[in-house]
Amino acid sequence: MFRKIYAAAAPLRRLGWAIACAVLLLDQATKIWAISALSDGHRVQAIPGLLHFTYVRNSGAAFSMGQGSTLYLALFSLLVGVAIALFGGRSNELWLPMSLILGGILGNLSDRIFRSPGGMKGHVVDWIELPHWPIFNIADSAVVIAASIIVISALFQRKRTDA
Repeated sequence: MFRKIYAAAAPLRRLGWAIACAVLLLDQATKIWAISALSDGHRVQAIPGLLHFTYVRNSGAAFSMGQGSTLYLALFSLLVGVAIALFGGRSNELWLPMSLILGGILGNLSDRIFRSPGGMKGHVVDWIELPHWPIFNIADSAVVIAASIIVISALFQRKRTDA
């Protein structure tokens, strides 16, 4: 019985891994661009007054919280990533947001592992700037989109059970 369920979910798991890898690759490619184009202090106004590209290095978590806790954030990200990889594909409803979260975790975790100063203490490259919002990156966007999908799904699920 378990093998049937596991086999039926295999295409979703493969798609989930493809999405996570796509987020990771897009995140890293855009960070490479940001470093080469923006690290000298140059700021690009993509949409004046709305969208700018500005290079910053973040040693903290989302919204620059937890500055100086890079090692702990890296270890926590690693644990969450492993948990999602092992258990995230068990729910057909959550495979898309879990894939986005996994891709986002891998994108920022790779910065923490490989970027200066290195050794699980690296700083995350952020480069997308909106007014009145902290500077962020593609990995952060994937996690926020996933969280939004989970909240919206939960609200619709709740409305269905209340009806």
